Amino acid sequence: MTTYDIALIGFGGVNRTLAELIATRNEALRSGLGFGLRVVAITDLRLGSLVQPDGIDLSMALGLGGGSETFAEHGGSADTNNESVIRSCTADIICEATFTNPDDGEPAVSHVRWALESGKSVCTTNKGPVALRGAELNSLAAQNGVYFEYEGAVMSGTPVIRLAKKMFSGLRLNGFEGILNGTSNYVLGRMEAGLDFEAAVSEAQELGYAEANPAADIEGYDVQLKVLILANELLDAGIELKDVRRQGISTVTAEDVRTASRNGRRWKLVGSARRNPDGTVTAGVAPVAVPLDHGLAGVSGATNAVSFDTDLLGPVTVSGPGAGRVETAYALLSDIIAIHSAKTGAAAHA
Repeated sequence: MTTYDIALIGFGGVNRTLAELIATRNEALRSGLGFGLRVVAITDLRLGSLVQPDGIDLSMALGLGGGSETFAEHGGSADTNNESVIRSCTADIICEATFTNPDDGEPAVSHVRWALESGKSVCTTNKGPVALRGAELNSLAAQNGVYFEYEGAVMSGTPVIRLAKKMFSGLRLNGFEGILNGTSNYVLGRMEAGLDFEAAVSEAQELGYAEANPAADIEGYDVQLKVLILANELLDAGIELKDVRRQGISTVTAEDVRTASRNGRRWKLVGSARRNPDGTVTAGVAPVAVPLDHGLAGVSGATNAVSFDTDLLGPVTVSGPGAGRVETAYALLSDIIAIHSAKTGAAAHA
């Protein structure tokens, strides 16, 4: 039976949870999916790097917590050289889940490029490489006969990209609109409950929904990247980040929320893209007071949803968790399953 060797680049919440799934469910994966997984490399800014071609003891790796112990005490190094590990390790698949700068997609862009250049498939939860270098990296994967998967970059474990590509065959997508950021959605919901903007943001930070600097969520940068990904992946828009207009929710006041409520509307931060009659695509993110009978009006808390405008079925809405360690780790697993399906399908037709 096939066993895929994988490398975990970044060992924070997402890749650590993937390691837990492998440690506890590998036999179930083998029997249910027809393949197993073996972790042969891990890199982490705090722990350093560990490369073991025969497989890493995941119970040991998962046991390294907040102390001073590093991989150096277990045959690895306290230093992290991601390029060397990615290029030289024996992994078949690189699972990339590092902290990434949304302005240039680094260091994830480089991680993905190094892996593809060295003949390794990649799955990532990072938006940056997909949004900013997606076409280039997909082309590089094709040139090297490997695969680049990134389902978790938009709606965590909810398979919006793969679902639209595979399940909407025969339909024409005219556009989409969605709630793609749980933090902003939570803040607007709390404002509807009576909190002012600052209090709602503070509450979101206390609950761990918002970062100390919440601008990426509140000002729409996160949704802007996700809209860019969906527009290029599903509408073949061929656009860049500058083409996606952006407005966050910091301009929405408590009075705006009260007025909307009196008029049977609810504020949502909506990311959207639409195909124009001339074939071009218009895309953006902005706060919108949607009617209560709108498909997105009832999406609350950290839940995400996308409503696709199709020619034969009309609007089709997909909703599910847009964040969470387990959910995002599942997205990586679903990418690995997709790589396995592609490889075995290609072999069957060879």
